[in-house]
Amino acid sequence: MTGGALDGLGNYGLFYLISGLSVLALEIIAGRHRGIYSRSEWLINLLCAAIGMAAIRPLLSIAGALVFVILLPGRQGMLAHASVGLTFAIGLLVTEFLFYWVHRLAHEGKGKRGMDWLWQLHRTHHSARYMNIILLIRQHPLWPIVQPQTWVVAFLLYAEQPVAAASIAVSVYAWNLITHSNFRWDDRVRAMPMIGPMFRAMEHVLVSPGIHHTHHGYGKDGANYRNFGLIFSIYDTLFGTLHIPEGRPWKYGLPGTDASWKEQVLYPLVRPPAKKR
Repeated sequence: MTGGALDGLGNYGLFYLISGLSVLALEIIAGRHRGIYSRSEWLINLLCAAIGMAAIRPLLSIAGALVFVILLPGRQGMLAHASVGLTFAIGLLVTEFLFYWVHRLAHEGKGKRGMDWLWQLHRTHHSARYMNIILLIRQHPLWPIVQPQTWVVAFLLYAEQPVAAASIAVSVYAWNLITHSNFRWDDRVRAMPMIGPMFRAMEHVLVSPGIHHTHHGYGKDGANYRNFGLIFSIYDTLFGTLHIPEGRPWKYGLPGTDASWKEQVLYPLVRPPAKKR
């Protein structure tokens, strides 16, 4: 990898830091974080961030390199001369397609033998009864292992497409900032007589904040069994899982009693209580 490419990756890392902190600061100034965190919430959010960043993600970086050395020996740099733009476009579409199905299986596998483990990993992200930028770090520490973008980015780095790999990572992160933020500018746009219909048509292709907020809610205009796309809603449209909301969901989070912070962070070391027969 050239020095110029490394400098570029460093700029991408700076974008992560500045953009994330900027949105967080705006939410705090607007009072969107006031009085919503219990002791359990603080533990879940802080532990997910600490374990993920200090242990899991560094290990995944090493694992990603080793996996493709083993699976594709001698093929390092196989895409070095390919078009960066085309590689990025194809890589992003593949990432989104795989994410749609992993994400969908996580929800539809809830309580099902052999698949419930995937929901247990994803549940942590959904259990918050609020919607803001903190949810980007509120992910079970093991969830990045099953996220397709982890492995697509690792493959592209192995294939010597660092700019395409970093662009996919940044695109995913930037869109997550837009769709998880507490600011719902899209409500007004959707209600505009002239622009609203065009915006709704666009929502069949791209995920808006409303589409993803609905995915994190339940009750009226809440549908965590719909809207599995991250950037593109086209796969939801094609496979019949799209729900375009009228407004915000009745409530955020999951209905019923919350799991303990230990279950949400330390699964499978700490498992849900066995159901009584």
